[in-house]
Amino acid sequence: MAAHPSALAGYHRWSVYYNTTSGDMLLPVGYSQDAPVPASEYTGAYAAPYTPATAEVRISPRSAEILDRLLAVRRETPGAGGAPPSAVLSQQFLGTAYGAHTLVGSQGVPEQLVIDLERVDCFTLADYVEALKRAETRDQFIDALTAVRYQDGLVGFASRRHFFTDWSAGSPPIATDVTADVSAAAITVTKKLNQRDDGGTYLPGLPVSRREVTYIPAERVDTGVVDRLHPGDYIGAYAEDGGLDVTHVGLFLAGPDGPVLRNASSLSRDRQVVDTPFLDYVRSVPGIVVLRPVR
Repeated sequence: MAAHPSALAGYHRWSVYYNTTSGDMLLPVGYSQDAPVPASEYTGAYAAPYTPATAEVRISPRSAEILDRLLAVRRETPGAGGAPPSAVLSQQFLGTAYGAHTLVGSQGVPEQLVIDLERVDCFTLADYVEALKRAETRDQFIDALTAVRYQDGLVGFASRRHFFTDWSAGSPPIATDVTADVSAAAITVTKKLNQRDDGGTYLPGLPVSRREVTYIPAERVDTGVVDRLHPGDYIGAYAEDGGLDVTHVGLFLAGPDGPVLRNASSLSRDRQVVDTPFLDYVRSVPGIVVLRPVR
C-alpha cells in the first residue's frame, strides 16, 4: 500500500472473506480492540458467518435419477486399490449421447449451474467425472461441481473455467500440468486464449488471456510417453489456433486391448461417449496436453 497508494481503491469498503476453524467468515470493517483478542473469541463475537449466494441449479428429473445412480456407484467405489475411481465412474457414461452447448450463461445471460447427465460434451464429461470423485451425496456433488467448473467456486459466466488449462492455471487448481514431465520432447508456446485470428473473441465478454501452453507433438508420443501417463489423466488435443489451448478432452485409461481415450465424441460415427484406442487418437491430432488431477 505504501509503495502503491492507488491499490487502496481495490480494497476500500470491501469486506474480507476469511476461512477459520469456526467456519467461513466475513470480517468486519476496522479493528477496534486495544489489545490482541483470541481469534475464536473475535470471530464469534464480531464476524458474521459467510453465506454464499445460492446459484440456480438446473437439473431435469431424468438427470436427477442418473445422478442418484452415479452417486451410489461412487459410494461403492474404493478410493485406493483396484481400478481408479475415474475409470469406474466414467465407465457409467459409456454410450451417453453427445450433446453440445448444454451449459447456460453468456455475456448477456445469467449463469446457471447446469447438471445435464442425459447428454455430455467432452468437457462436461470431465466436469461430471471429476465432481463425482469428490462426492457421495447430491449436496456434495453440487458443491464439487461448482468447485470444478468455476474459479474459486463462484458460479458465473466470467468465472467459468472455459479453457482446458484453466484446470491447472486457475484458482484453486483442479489438476497439475504434467506435460513436460511426461516427455522431454514437450514444446511450450505462448497463446492468447480467446483471441480470434480476425481480432474478435471466441467468447464475447471474456478477456484475452496470455498463457504458456506446453504440448507433446503427436509424432513424439511413443510407448515411453504412454508408460509415464497415469490412468485418470486428462488429455487435451493441442490446438494449433493461437486463441485456443485444446480442441478436445478425454480421460486416459487402461483398456482390455491397450490404453484408450474415454471421450464424448462428436464424430458422426459415434455421437456418444466411447473408448478410442489412445495412440490411434493421438495420430489424428497435432499433439497432446496432459493434466493430472490433484485428487
